[in-house]
Amino acid sequence: MERKVVVITGGTSGIGQAAAVALASLGARIILIARDAERAKATLAQLRETSPRSEQDVAHSVYWADLSRVAEVKRVAQEIAAAEPRIDVLINNAGGIFARRQVTPEGLERTFATNHMSYFVLTEGLRERLLGSTPVRVINTASDVHRGARLDFDDLQSEKEYSGFGVYAKSKLCNVLFTRELARRLAGSGVTANCLHPGVVATRFGQDRGQDGGDPSAASFLRSAGIPPEEGAQTIVYLASSPEVAQVSGQYFYQCRAKAPSSEAQDDGTAQRLRRETLRLVGGGEESRGA
Repeated sequence: MERKVVVITGGTSGIGQAAAVALASLGARIILIARDAERAKATLAQLRETSPRSEQDVAHSVYWADLSRVAEVKRVAQEIAAAEPRIDVLINNAGGIFARRQVTPEGLERTFATNHMSYFVLTEGLRERLLGSTPVRVINTASDVHRGARLDFDDLQSEKEYSGFGVYAKSKLCNVLFTRELARRLAGSGVTANCLHPGVVATRFGQDRGQDGGDPSAASFLRSAGIPPEEGAQTIVYLASSPEVAQVSGQYFYQCRAKAPSSEAQDDGTAQRLRRETLRLVGGGEESRGA
């Protein structure tokens, strides 16, 4: 990973932070997308301490955005694309689970907006930079909870019924479907796309964030039953750095091995429809372009 440029969301805590630190220790330059200034500052300090070269040689950086808001994701993608001549790895990792239904200012259910829309919009916004930097790897953090989910395209915003865990599971199914369709569209371009289940990890995920809500029951379970973040991050680091997967695309990984996702997650028709619906929500048509 020497001098490789890695863009990561959700990199200031949990498995994202552990992955960022591990990749920095391998020589990568890390670009964080964050919204919490204190956590970002602490993570940057840790990255600088970890890097094998001096701070002058490795200018880790942070960009600011609320990833639940499509407009902010579009903006931060433009800022990064303008500032960075190349990107070697994009890690879409940020996510949330919320006990009560919330709607963003753009009218999207917040879990769907944060966990799915941010992946799609950031990748799309960086598309030209990624295609111009090949070989490139796109890595999406999903979860095995997708196995119990199906998408209702008449209720993607969960207006008819809502449960924090159920909506979270659907968003993780979206992550796998997004990865599958992205890999199909980018086949032969030099950009690979894979997703992963990190395991049940003891992180701050689901903790109450004041007015943002959260899911205290999920947070309590993770703290008591989860593995350390460094262990959960191993598959992210593997997908970002290992030569073994340099040509692998469209796969779902767990513990650094490819495994089959649910049958619903392997439905190309569902993956393509999700892309069309997502484009509609961000105000785009069905383009012929690759991302």
